[in-house]
This record gives sequence, C-alpha cells and structure tokens, in this order.
Amino acid sequence: MEAKKARMDSKGKVTVIGSGLIGRCWSVMFAKAGYSVCMYDVHEHQLSGAMEATAKTLVQFEEQGLLSDCHIHDATSASKMITTSSNMQEAMEGAIYLQECAPENLDLKKNIFTELDKYATDYIVLASSTSCIGPSKFTLDLVHKAQCIVSHPVNPPYHLKLVEVIPSPETRADVAERTVAIMKDIGQSPVLVRKEVNGFALNRLQYAVLMEAWRLVEDGVLTPEDIDTVFKDGLAPRWSLIGPFETIHLNAPKGVNDYCERYGANIENVCQEQCNVRTFGGATGDAIHQAICATVPVDQLPARCVWRDEQLGALSAHRREQATKEEVKKDGA
Repeated sequence: MEAKKARMDSKGKVTVIGSGLIGRCWSVMFAKAGYSVCMYDVHEHQLSGAMEATAKTLVQFEEQGLLSDCHIHDATSASKMITTSSNMQEAMEGAIYLQECAPENLDLKKNIFTELDKYATDYIVLASSTSCIGPSKFTLDLVHKAQCIVSHPVNPPYHLKLVEVIPSPETRADVAERTVAIMKDIGQSPVLVRKEVNGFALNRLQYAVLMEAWRLVEDGVLTPEDIDTVFKDGLAPRWSLIGPFETIHLNAPKGVNDYCERYGANIENVCQEQCNVRTFGGATGDAIHQAICATVPVDQLPARCVWRDEQLGALSAHRREQATKEEVKKDGA
C-alpha cells in the first residue's frame, strides 16, 4: 500500500469517509482532477472492492474520452492517486479537504463528525454529502464547527455536475469559498445555498415536481407511463440545455416580464389547485410501483442503473464536445 500522505505531484490530499457508491464517485472525481485521495472505511474488505470499482470506472472514462480535459488524462495514473485506510487518523493526516459519505442517519452523522473533530486541523474543510440534513444539526457542538459544511452531489456525481454547498450559521465564509473553489476545480458546478432550508434546493424542486406527478396519477389524469413520457419527451430535453427561468425567457418575445404578463394569471390559478399535499405510498404508490415494474422489474434495477450511467456518460462526452465547439467559435469571432 502506498503512503497515505499527499503525493508530491498532487494538488493536495483529500479524505473520503465511506467507500460505498458515493464515496467511490467522489474518489474518482478528486483523483482525475489531480488530488491525492485516501478513502476510509471501517471494513477493509469493502475498501478492496472500492479500489477495483474506482479503477474500472476510470478505465470506462478513458474509453469514453471523459479524461481528455482532466488534470490526469489516463486511468492508470488517476487510479494511483487513490489509496485506502481503515485508520481515521491516518486517513485524515495532512488532508486539506474531507468528504463524508455515510448513510443518511442523523445520529450516525453526529458520531462520525465527533470523531472527525478529534483529528481535524484548523485548516481542513469537513464536508458532508448528506442530501437533506442541515449541517447545523450535527456540527454545532464541535470544536471545528466553523470548518463544517455540506457538499451535496447528485447521483451519479461524475456525470451530473451539480453540487449544493450549504454552510451552517457557524461556517466561516472562507470555508464556503474554498469548498466552492475545490468543487469547480474538480469539474463540478457548485451552487451556494445561502440559507439552511429543509431539503436544500435540488430536492425542494424535485419534490415539487414529484408531488404534482403523483397528484396527476392519483386523480386519474395520466398514467405513470404517461408522466414519464411527459418528462422524457417534453420537459427533460429542454431542461438539459436550459433551466426553467431561461425557458420562460425564450418563450415570450420580450423575455421574462413579457411571459409573466401573458401567462402569470393562469400559472397562479393552476398553482392554487396544487396546494393540497398528497400522501406518498398507499394505493397510489402501489399502482405506480406496478406500472414502472412492468418496464423495469426490481431484479433488473442494477442493470438499468448501469445503462443509465452509460447513457449519462455519453451525454457528458457530447456536452463537452459541444462546449469545445462553442469555445472555438468564440475564439474565432
């Protein structure tokens, strides 16, 4: 096993706590961006599996051309940036940034961050991958609470670039700034969530859409299959290029203000009907489950996830190619 300290040719050492799916994803992203990574887990057998998985992912990236514009251009070199440890103190020694990737459990987060606090320097950033637990709920009793923050990725993170950066009221401004800078450096698209709100930003938006989709099925307006078609062949292709605000900006001759004048009253009327929150689960949940299982049976979920990631990888490669073409156009203008 190589030394757990930062390699001389790296940008610095990063510690990843947890070697499950998200921990592996973070390790790949930091490694290909030129950071030394030490992946920590209490289970050594899981670490060996994680090393095999990260190496395989990096080979796939190289084959898809997704390493061509990274700091490290080949899978073998990127894999060498990743080491493992089952000793937390060793894993954290010399690290400038730490990404915790434990399961979504508040008590577990508290216990882990209490342990991290023992070995933290006054410089390291202590970040959590939590998707819904605000940092103030598990960091405010720590000595290094001002260095704690949430960096919430979207699954799978190496194909979906968004990272929500959420400071607690005690997080220092420079810690938030450094976190945003590091996320940009590894090729992600960070957004700074300036207030701790339940669900952060991505899930609040996602849940609003999901609630309306649920309502339309429960009220017999559309089938679950029709809902997915509305997104796959309607909203999603457009939203993959531009967000909802630019969408309405382009859908009226004079932009957002013109759109509001034309459609605002109708939007408000529809939204008034959407105030009745429905319960997830029950008969509607069973109906949706059965409908979707007709297309993707539960025993085929792992294979479908592989297909999803392959398609997202191809989309990432396409978007990079298009971005390069746009840069060439700008340079030639």
